[in-house]
Amino acid sequence: MKFGQVEDPSQVDFTLPKDHKSTTALLKKSKTKKLEICIGCAKWNKTDLKGFYPKGTKDELTYYATQFNSVELNATFYRMPSGEQVKEWKDKTPANFKFFPKISNTISHFRRLLNITDVVTNFATAVLNFDEKLGMVFLQLHDNFKPKDFDRLENFIKDWPKEVPLAVELRNNEWFADEEIFDKTCGLFEKHKITNIIVDTAGRRDMLHMRLTTPVAFIRYVGANAESDYERLDDWLERLKIWKKEGLEKLYFFVHQNIEKASPLLSAYFIENLNREFDTEIHVPQMAEVKTKF
Repeated sequence: MKFGQVEDPSQVDFTLPKDHKSTTALLKKSKTKKLEICIGCAKWNKTDLKGFYPKGTKDELTYYATQFNSVELNATFYRMPSGEQVKEWKDKTPANFKFFPKISNTISHFRRLLNITDVVTNFATAVLNFDEKLGMVFLQLHDNFKPKDFDRLENFIKDWPKEVPLAVELRNNEWFADEEIFDKTCGLFEKHKITNIIVDTAGRRDMLHMRLTTPVAFIRYVGANAESDYERLDDWLERLKIWKKEGLEKLYFFVHQNIEKASPLLSAYFIENLNREFDTEIHVPQMAEVKTKF
């Protein structure tokens, strides 16, 4: 079973949790008036995004970057990028484009945050070649990485190179089920200016939270390939309007699907509505082939 996937999405309660009181307090400290917005997909390859690319497209990233202003770079999770590869990706995209690379699974899954100085150094050195196009890197911890290993996470965060902005995704329910543990973890994130990732997916409502630890909302939205995906995006827009009013500085919103071909459609819908509500002019991605929603 794919992460967060369910057989019948109509049986899931997709209501977003209420804001955590600390989120409101944190945002109201912000002095920034302009909201930076990045919206993209999880990947740019033609195999997954069927119907998105015009026939004959030779370079998928180059075309993708004409339609979106950012991408969640999952490829770096499976293969450590070289500085040369990063520069090549960077040079294929326009000036306002941002990359959000996932930290190598060697760090998060195989070594589980132990004995990683060499790998962290190599990863950070490589992604810094994105220069101004580096949005934020993110650490996705294994589903079975639990609070009993809090010290590992704390040491990782303390040692993380400060010049590389970092977000963290917790996946085990034990981080969220105990309020004291969650408060302690979020306190660690706030102290070191680490962004707490929000994951909204059908089959894992247990890990959905509204706890921001920086004035940055990094949201990984996983659709269920169902009509409710659009209603869920409407709900997110209402929440983001509140956060924007309270002082949100950056919005990083990445659309996933278990069947990825619908991701550009969902993104286009979300961007159209966001442009209308926020008075922005973010480019609305177009499908090369006319597709139904699902």
